[in-house]
Amino acid sequence: MTDDPLKAAAVERVTAGELRQFVERFERLEVEKTDIADQQKEVMAEAKARGYDTKVMRKIIAHRKRDKDDIAEEEAVFEMYREALGMG
Repeated sequence: MTDDPLKAAAVERVTAGELRQFVERFERLEVEKTDIADQQKEVMAEAKARGYDTKVMRKIIAHRKRDKDDIAEEEAVFEMYREALGMG
């Protein structure tokens, strides 16, 4: 820090102002996140009302986010396990 009280006060004000900006930005993003989550719920409710299985839709959405190589590896191991158990 500094021994100059005026300089220290100025640094504290700038830091407090910057901190306040970060906190307020984060709070705005929290509100946006809540709004988006509400919109996603509405989409799923609409899909369900039209007869779609939302549980399966959520699995498809999660699947689409994943890397293709990871999916292929998991499916290969899954098939290997099924065959080992006589389910194949």
